Amino acid sequence: MRSRIEVLHGVNLDMLGKRPNEIYGSFSLSELEYKIESFADELSLEVSCFQTNSEGEFVERLHRARELADGLILNPGAWTHYSWAIHDALEIAAMPAVEVHISDLTAREDWRQQSVIRDQCILTVAGEGVEGYRTALSALRGELVKNAEQAVDGDE
Repeated sequence: MRSRIEVLHGVNLDMLGKRPNEIYGSFSLSELEYKIESFADELSLEVSCFQTNSEGEFVERLHRARELADGLILNPGAWTHYSWAIHDALEIAAMPAVEVHISDLTAREDWRQQSVIRDQCILTVAGEGVEGYRTALSALRGELVKNAEQAVDGDE
């Protein structure tokens, strides 16, 4: 089973550690990515991380996703709430994806309740902090195993 996961961090995620700790925690992006890599190792997954503050670069990365990975974890930041370009690029990627948010969006401003990518994802994880990425990786691993088993069954 192929098991490459691409983790895409969007706008302002490079500012972790400088944003309000009560919402985002005190960890930096590099500390978060180290934890994600550790979680992936525990689950026997290969992981690569990407961060950009450019919506166009985020979309371009999604356009190349099938070359890079078998599943996606996305935390687009504020783009989650309005970027139909990211929605469409995720639809084009046509692969298992999990939406992750460090904070609990349901306890925040009304405009954060909207996710334009949710319908393209197998799961949305919010409010679990760093652990949300472990949840996302586990869900993707399960989805990839299920898809591999279905492919084998279909070949018989």
